[in-house]
Amino acid sequence: RDADLPADLAAWPAKAPLAAATSVEGLPKAALVPGQAYAAALSPTPEVTYVVQPEKPGGTVSKGGLFSLKVETAGSYVIALGAGAWIDLLKDGQAQRSTAHGRGPACSTVRKMVTFDLTPGDYVVQISANAEASLPILVSRKP
Repeated sequence: RDADLPADLAAWPAKAPLAAATSVEGLPKAALVPGQAYAAALSPTPEVTYVVQPEKPGGTVSKGGLFSLKVETAGSYVIALGAGAWIDLLKDGQAQRSTAHGRGPACSTVRKMVTFDLTPGDYVVQISANAEASLPILVSRKP
């Protein structure tokens, strides 16, 4: 069902394991590389120290985590998730506004896609309000 994905989601089926950070100190080990899909391991929300309070933090039984993202080339980037978790994207502690969001391609395991127009720099991806401890995630630059 994930065989016919568009080019910017082509990496989706091949997920590398990656543990989300529970605080900013762990971000260097939780780096998302654009174009690489991950099977991310999240932590219980009470164990996560967010940079800023998530817009949708989820309850004590939900899961979340932090990831670092380095953007080399300005452009439109999609963060694709395999669940309906909440995404906050931060640069210098400021939330970035999404430009679009929607569902993944029909019959695929991509559940949610959020697009951001990004400039080069370092970002923090905050995931919150996820039901499961595992979350498929992919950041890709739109062609």
